[in-house]
Amino acid sequence: MNDDGRLNPDLPALLRLARTENVGPVTWRRLMHDHPSAEEALAALPERARRGGRKGPLRIPEPTEIEREIEGVLSLGGRIITLFDPDYPPLLAELPDSPPILSMLGNPACLSAQRSVGIVGARNASAAGMRFAESLATELSHAGITVISGLARGIDAAAHRGALHGEFPEWGSSVAAIAGGLDVVYPAENAALQALLAEKGAVVTEAPLGTQPQARHFPRRNRLIAGLSLGTVVVEAAMNSGSLITAQLADRYSRALFAVPGSPLDPRCRGSNDLLRSRNAHLVETIEDILPYLRHSHAAAEQMLPGFAEAQEEWGTPSMTGDAGLDRVRRMIPSLISFTPVPVDDLVRRCQVSVSAVLTVLTELELAGRVEMLPGGAVVQLMPDGTG
Repeated sequence: MNDDGRLNPDLPALLRLARTENVGPVTWRRLMHDHPSAEEALAALPERARRGGRKGPLRIPEPTEIEREIEGVLSLGGRIITLFDPDYPPLLAELPDSPPILSMLGNPACLSAQRSVGIVGARNASAAGMRFAESLATELSHAGITVISGLARGIDAAAHRGALHGEFPEWGSSVAAIAGGLDVVYPAENAALQALLAEKGAVVTEAPLGTQPQARHFPRRNRLIAGLSLGTVVVEAAMNSGSLITAQLADRYSRALFAVPGSPLDPRCRGSNDLLRSRNAHLVETIEDILPYLRHSHAAAEQMLPGFAEAQEEWGTPSMTGDAGLDRVRRMIPSLISFTPVPVDDLVRRCQVSVSAVLTVLTELELAGRVEMLPGGAVVQLMPDGTG
């Protein structure tokens, strides 16, 4: 959507490409780099999927389906923002796997706050943990810092409530990144809180309308929290919890990472305590433990991210590999990937070819439904389902 409120004329095609089967954020970006327009990228999809080994057709949404989605978002009072729009969140745009399409309710300026902090933690949080998260969010908001969280019960909901507690215009606000569609409230108990966030802050998702949150959607939601924030605070996170995925992504994206220490007797604190033990996170007891790192983090956030972001940097240059070289990479890549995620950087080093060549082949394989690009720059092999 343009600054004057008019719809971007390219939006239907860009959204149609993003909603196409097996087109993830990295593949969408690669397709838009390789083709002059979204229409031409759509036309090239069948052949590129065939090169990746797909036998059947890809499901590409009909234009009428996309028109209904756009009209549905607008009827909710929302808007759709593409990666090419000027009001796309600048911190999120820095990510090599930033979502190409965002649907949102509320104030778009909240997504582009100069200072923002994510707060995440356990759903089954203790009363003390929720009290701390709410108090910390209130202090951050009072300091003009936008609080980002995931609208889950427990720590997330407490953080949102704390950030929205003040009525002063100089206070910050809060953004909820959700896993489902804008028209889906999850959990249902947070319906009033979601409505308040849409009124005083923002609610954002990359999922289409009608999407019911499932386990596989939450890592991408966690990526939104980490990507919209200069730093992320973890409060009461168990080992192998979704909150630790958010923490890993924040670290991967070179954003500041913080953790609140908890009792060693409480399993809800083992993950957050482990972040401190491994020295990946800064210990947080008050807001003063956060503010200095936000200033440093903001300067660092304006620079290109290391690792997989170097691949993004090379997307602007054509591959010098040639057809023979691409055929070699097509033979090599399947033997290097597995059901355990592998960083794209490792594939580039092992293939000893240009980043562009590796990404070209991974694009073909993702379109064929053979691999999936995960948040943070890793790739994983998918189980065959007989539909490819």
